[in-house]
This record gives sequence, C-alpha cells and structure tokens, in this order.
Amino acid sequence: MGKTYERIDGRLRTFIEAQPMFFTATAPLDGEGTVNLSPKGLSGSFVVLDELRVAYLDFAGSTAETVAHLRENGRITLMWCAFQGPPNIVRVHGTGEPVFRDDPRFAGLLGRFGEIDHTRHGLRAIIVVTAELIRDSCGYAVPFMTYDEDRPLHASRFARDDDASLSAYFEKKDHIATSLDGLPGLPLPLPAMPPAQ
Repeated sequence: MGKTYERIDGRLRTFIEAQPMFFTATAPLDGEGTVNLSPKGLSGSFVVLDELRVAYLDFAGSTAETVAHLRENGRITLMWCAFQGPPNIVRVHGTGEPVFRDDPRFAGLLGRFGEIDHTRHGLRAIIVVTAELIRDSCGYAVPFMTYDEDRPLHASRFARDDDASLSAYFEKKDHIATSLDGLPGLPLPLPAMPPAQ
C-alpha cells in the first residue's frame, strides 16, 4: 500500500539519495501539448535542499522542454524506483522553477552540489522543486537493475565548450529557446557562469 509523507527525511531521503537515476515529468497547460518525461542521473547532480525542496542540475541537451513547461506553469513530478533492495517507488509532485545562471540565487544553489564538475556538462540552469505531495508505492513490477557507472559521453561532448560555443550550439537547435509546442524555453544567449562562492 502506498503511503503519503509530509516531508523528505529519514528513510525516504536515504532511499532517494541512494538511487543512481530519477525521472522528471512535465506538461504544458494546453491539453494538446507534448508531455515530457526525462531521465536524470549524473552522479552528484541531485541534492535534497531541505525537508520540502530538492534540486538538480539541468545540463546541455537537444531540447529544453522541462524548462519551458516550468516557466509556463511550474507543474512537475519526480520519480525514483529502487535499483536494488526492497521494491519501492517514490514520487514527489510539486512546483518547479528553473534558476538560471544570471539569477542571484544561482551561485549559492550551485554550492550545495558536491564533487560533480559541472563545467564539463554545459550547465544551463538549476531546477528547484518544492514538494506538494510526496508518496511511495510498492514497485513490485519494477525489475532489479544494476548501476555500473556514469556514461562518459556527455562530459566528453560538452567539456570542450565555453559559454559562447555552448550558446551557439543551443541557437542551432530548434527546441532550446522555444519548446516543441512553441513555449519560451531556455533564455539565450546563455549568461556567463557566476564566480564560485
């Protein structure tokens, strides 16, 4: 039986932080719009900020659907499923916000992430999610999975980019500044990274 939680702490927080990947789901307000579901998982790119807020690093990619949907309506669901151990699925339904590089909060939030070298992945924004409903469920039908290691391909592709070349890459893509459904996506040109705090 599923259970509802008031906060992200204790066993629930331990479970979330132990999983090597999670999924994000967003959608535009338009019922005909494109629902987006994305896997996330580079080690060190997720953090629990407090009992009701989590954050993850939004890295370079070929679209910016999550950013566009959050800018329009803020609705987001995050989901983790157990790779090993007892079967479990956790969902955090809430409100998300993309915090861009030129936001005064960006540097402080970035300081909350551990050892990950964000400069090698084309960091675009930090997504902050405030939980409104936290639930788990059994996960009996989820198979056992193993995590071997992060793929090196993302870092090897984007490590050679500076802010100017990253912006040029984004500007060539059809669905970075504008979503698949025509919503405003990632603001371009990409602001410079703020100095480390």
